[in-house]
Amino acid sequence: MNRLFKISLALALFLITQVNTFAQCAMCRASVENNVANGDTSIGAGLNAGILYLFVMPYLMAMVIGFFWYRAAKKKKAKLSFH
Repeated sequence: MNRLFKISLALALFLITQVNTFAQCAMCRASVENNVANGDTSIGAGLNAGILYLFVMPYLMAMVIGFFWYRAAKKKKAKLSFH
């Protein structure tokens, strides 16, 4: 199987098996509005911190993987240049 077919198949599977996750935003908003109406504003800060955590993690993982990949490629290139 060629590479383009594999990528197309994976993309099709991801698009077919998507899950609808829009309900969570409405639940979080309702929770924050209810707590703010009752005078408790601390839950909003916690939700904001959670959103930032979820936002940063994929980029951090990509950077770590990229660093190790770069380091391995650099070692491989250095090893080839000595021989």
